[in-house]
Amino acid sequence: MRRRTVTPGAGLEETLDNLAAATATRQEAPAAAAPARAPRREREALQTEFAFELPRGYVDDEGQVHRSGTMRLATARDELKPQIDLRVKENPAYLSVVLLAQVITQLGPITDVHTGIVERMYATDVAFLQDFYRRINSEGHTHAAVTCPLCHGSFEVDLSGGRLGES
Repeated sequence: MRRRTVTPGAGLEETLDNLAAATATRQEAPAAAAPARAPRREREALQTEFAFELPRGYVDDEGQVHRSGTMRLATARDELKPQIDLRVKENPAYLSVVLLAQVITQLGPITDVHTGIVERMYATDVAFLQDFYRRINSEGHTHAAVTCPLCHGSFEVDLSGGRLGES
């Protein structure tokens, strides 16, 4: 694998586009031999956006609290892009901030979720979003099987939360 570096004159998007184009060129020949596409109903069954409810909520500049939002599934590009971000290179802990800002599609009425918004979230909300990201991208759902410690009954809960106390 070749290592690529970003120079101050080259844009991040340009580097990623060049990398994607080079990968696509190498994979063109095998793509022709790929099997036919999956039936339409199977493609429609894939859920790509998941609703969530923050435990505390994001407080905007006007003092309004935003708790509900949506997060989309991450792509390979979403996972690769932060790796060449200078802020992440200087502080690897910043990776989750950049990654979450890319995959959160809405937070209350806010549709332009950027790193500044994630930076101003409470730590409990960021931890919740990191776990939520891991669940939807590795397991594909927000449900978890749990056992009651008192009655030992098993049941399923939705970790995205719906109302206060449910997440």
